[in-house]
Amino acid sequence: MSDLVIRPVDRADLPRLLDLYVHLDADDVRAAPEDAVAALDRLARYEGSVVLVGVLDDALVTTCTLVVIPNLTRGAKPYALIENVVTHADHRGAGFGRVVLNAAIDRAWEAGCYKVMLMTGSTKPATLAFYQAAGFEQTKTGFQVRRVAIRCDG
Repeated sequence: MSDLVIRPVDRADLPRLLDLYVHLDADDVRAAPEDAVAALDRLARYEGSVVLVGVLDDALVTTCTLVVIPNLTRGAKPYALIENVVTHADHRGAGFGRVVLNAAIDRAWEAGCYKVMLMTGSTKPATLAFYQAAGFEQTKTGFQVRRVAIRCDG
């Protein structure tokens, strides 16, 4: 694990990052290159927010996104959301996901966040145990609304 380097993603990494996201959801629609660049640029405008990648021998093996959100409660302390946590299937169980999560949490504390949240759609005991072992507690109930995709038949 000592060879794993955690760093912010850069534009040159985007094709490999999009390849890594296949291990998060193989059926997900892949972002077009120009859309990925635009999204990364928008994320960079949120102070403290970042897509972190774990690099092993020049391969992206793990990643997560940290979004720091300004807040008007808690003495105007921001909070953070972690999303898109994934480790390449060939590298799971080696502790890489925990390392990238810890790096994201450290960055959230450095940004002055009072809490860090994440949600998972997984009900797999191993996934839930992974997040608990990384220090997350299942203390809240999450809700979401999703936009229904418009179908184009023609």
